[in-house]
Amino acid sequence: MIVNGHATYWRRLTVHTVCALTWLAGWAAIGIAAGSDPEMTGKTPATRTQTEKAVIHIYFAAKDNSFLQAEERVIVSHGNAVDLGRRIIEALIKGPRTELMRTIPAGTDLRAFFLTPGGAAYVDLSEAVTENHPGGSKLEMMTVYSIVNSLILNVPEIESVKILIDGQEALTLAGHIDIRFPFKADMLLIR
Repeated sequence: MIVNGHATYWRRLTVHTVCALTWLAGWAAIGIAAGSDPEMTGKTPATRTQTEKAVIHIYFAAKDNSFLQAEERVIVSHGNAVDLGRRIIEALIKGPRTELMRTIPAGTDLRAFFLTPGGAAYVDLSEAVTENHPGGSKLEMMTVYSIVNSLILNVPEIESVKILIDGQEALTLAGHIDIRFPFKADMLLIR
């Protein structure tokens, strides 16, 4: 009876050990796959730790809020699209350095930035973007397209932009422009 008990014990131990090792190997493979795609994780590969300078054009509103105008900036990034996109949105939030007008309300934070393999960028902004927005269809359009144009026209990997608010889809920013769907760049708003 004891011999059978030991055999059952060792058989169960072997099965549990094999299951545990399989589980660990699966998680290790997932970690390796996730870590190998810097576009999805925002991390740089181990062989690419240097920073790169990029000359970009960030689009702010003109003084009369009737069109967008580029402000040239040099941004230091880690050489991947996710990091560059994040830095572009952060620069938009800080506002212009010239006589141009800010398009993202003060107090807004970038909560997250994602880029899918298909080229869709997701920009998740804090609720302050709606709470502090001055309103009006023209100003709302300037906010949306300053984000969209700044990303698409500076980051070749980005083809469309979806705006989220506080981690959720929203109907509008300030009651006028439907933001439930991704946007493409609009060159007609740029002067």
